[in-house]
Amino acid sequence: MNISNGEMKLMELIWEREQPRSGELAALAYERLGWKKSTVYTVLKKLALKGAIRSENSVITPLVSKAEVWQTRSGEVISNGYSGSLPMFLTAFLKREKLTREEAEELKRLIDEYTDGEGK
Repeated sequence: MNISNGEMKLMELIWEREQPRSGELAALAYERLGWKKSTVYTVLKKLALKGAIRSENSVITPLVSKAEVWQTRSGEVISNGYSGSLPMFLTAFLKREKLTREEAEELKRLIDEYTDGEGK
């Protein structure tokens, strides 16, 4: 599911509040994002058309999890920006950010867990 950066900002508020009422969400978006009510309702309509939310009796229900959306977005970043190469992405990331020993061990564990064939 392709959710834009602006839509993602509103989704973050929806996930935070779990099932907010649209009026509450509009007030929160104004407070945190400076968005007008009409902007919030326009973005809600787009999210509903994409199947990301359901709006029923002014209650907004997320239909996708934050993890699902971030999984899709991260895949798009790697596909579009790094020619689909996870090692190229990690190299670029690690040149900028150093890992703690615990993070490195966790990544090694995940690589072993998700490696096809070897390491299992």
